[in-house]
Amino acid sequence: MLHLIKTITTKVYTIALMVFTIWYGFFLYPIIYGHGGADHDVDVVASADAEADAEITALLDEADMQEEQFASALKEQTSTATTNLGYMVVKEEYVQGHFHHVGMTVESDDTSLCIRCHGAIPHDKAKAIRAFLNMHAFYLACETCHIQPKTKGQSWAFRWYDKKSGNPISNPPGLTSHDKSMYGNYGAKIAPGRISSSGQLMFLNDAKERAFVEKYLQEKHRLGSTQQSKMKKVIHRRLDEKPLLCDHCHNDKTPYLPFDSLGYPKRRKQDLVGTEVAGMVAKYQEFYMPKFLLPGTGWNSDTANPAEGEAGEHEQ
Repeated sequence: MLHLIKTITTKVYTIALMVFTIWYGFFLYPIIYGHGGADHDVDVVASADAEADAEITALLDEADMQEEQFASALKEQTSTATTNLGYMVVKEEYVQGHFHHVGMTVESDDTSLCIRCHGAIPHDKAKAIRAFLNMHAFYLACETCHIQPKTKGQSWAFRWYDKKSGNPISNPPGLTSHDKSMYGNYGAKIAPGRISSSGQLMFLNDAKERAFVEKYLQEKHRLGSTQQSKMKKVIHRRLDEKPLLCDHCHNDKTPYLPFDSLGYPKRRKQDLVGTEVAGMVAKYQEFYMPKFLLPGTGWNSDTANPAEGEAGEHEQ
């Protein structure tokens, strides 16, 4: 009788332990894998199709999304954050939800022809340096780097223009101001032009050029691909196949831009003609990330120090 009771007790205990294990598994599964438990069934095929459709839609709308995000970022620059650096207190522009403080405002350019089609952040191909290039696009008109004089000995007359009106203006006061709130807030860009016989400055993209581009943008939906291609060639007829490189401006011997006449003070000019950044871009075309820092890869002692392996080969 005692043996029977022990047998029954053991079986009951085993069954209870199995039930508890199954229950505990259902309890932990959504916590570990984040699938939300067994309250809903997931159609794997439908989910994959939905993800594919979403990805395609995102790719098709990428350009519009970038422009919307840029416009939204400009509108959000209304609040400030105060940072105590120990030796000084700095008030910076702050975008809610952004990890970094912005530190400055960037005004939109309402008159640039290039931005109408290519956007305010047009550089996206050269991933290693596109941040540097797009930063320059806030202060330099696209023509500055992409249209060079075709006649030997000819040079452009560079001037600042107002981003709202497109008219030439005097050098922005923010260049020399000690007020940190004015630093970078020029509301203007540098653009190339010519000086007429009467002494008047004429930017390369004049009123006639702007009217032509506006007309094309309004009527391009009525043109076939061949006609559109012809019109684009007319618009881009003066562009150089290769733009200016960093060291054309960032050198202390013959900088392409006349920083003095553009209003840059001596200290700022010295920083700009320095070759540190230009040299880095020229020498390091690729950025190498250590493999053990990449997601999904572990430390491999065989490749941990390739220099030692190379030294060993040479010694042999």
